Amino acid sequence: MQAIEAFIESQGGPEVIDWRTVTIGDPGPGQVLVRQTAVGLNYIDIYHRDGTYPVELPGGLGVEAAGEVVAIGADVHGLRPGDRVATFGPQRSAYASARFIPASSLFKLPPGIDDETAAAALLKACTVEALVERCARVEAGATVLVHAAAGGVGLILVQWLKAIGASVIGTVSTEAKAHAAREAGADHVLMYKTDDVAAHVREITDGQGVPVTFDGIGMATWATSLKATARRGLIVSYGNAGGPVTGVNLGILAQHGSQFVTRPTLFDYYHLPGERAAGAARVFEMIESGAVKITVGQRYSLEDAARAHADLAAGRTTGSSLLIPGLS
Repeated sequence: MQAIEAFIESQGGPEVIDWRTVTIGDPGPGQVLVRQTAVGLNYIDIYHRDGTYPVELPGGLGVEAAGEVVAIGADVHGLRPGDRVATFGPQRSAYASARFIPASSLFKLPPGIDDETAAAALLKACTVEALVERCARVEAGATVLVHAAAGGVGLILVQWLKAIGASVIGTVSTEAKAHAAREAGADHVLMYKTDDVAAHVREITDGQGVPVTFDGIGMATWATSLKATARRGLIVSYGNAGGPVTGVNLGILAQHGSQFVTRPTLFDYYHLPGERAAGAARVFEMIESGAVKITVGQRYSLEDAARAHADLAAGRTTGSSLLIPGLS
């Protein structure tokens, strides 16, 4: 089988993404050959490409994809050719039309979840599951703040929080994204570039602030998150879309009411096989029940990944974005 795959020889802008054609043989022990039908676009791909996260070079890009099993290697159990599967890594090289993937990194898809939904949702929804249910442990009745509420993770966060009985204050950058956040169930929507978000949050919460803030933006909203979060509240800083939070003086947490802050990564919450299985099962349950609806806002051809990266970084996307092999 021949396949195309993306690779980078150095870290930098979208222009460092290059493509090559490779010939794929038989899978080795523990490996599965997957023909990929949809590839998820995520901010972590940008971090791998631009140097925010150091990676081994030369190397591939992308961690999330769905497709069909073509062949299995020795010592692979529970999978067979024709099965539909998805992965969110941690192995890179998802930007490919076909590739070998360790069987331990694959999830078999339920009949009710199609390939595009899986590729658009798995990494982001598992991230949300970990953030809400394992990291912050949000309780019904709580009012929480979600920055970038119309992004790929943000829209899922809003729906998940509403499904468990929380109230949501969302921040967005445009009126179109405000509409998307409201459609997802946000109780209040603020414009984080023009509104005094912290003041509005305090007003909504009778001066108390929120017990939990989910901040996927980073440095650009760090000060706002501190001011909007309640005494002894938790700031979950899970992304760097507005730059990484650096040079933090721990004393500032005391000044804002003995606050807590955590910088979680998904793979620390999906480290053991049992954790991965339980988390994915919960995600599939939420999607199949209709509690969480996945919005695919953009589809690009696989080879158009550089434009997709530029659009995502510039805030021109809404919901999840997909790279589709063979899309013209």
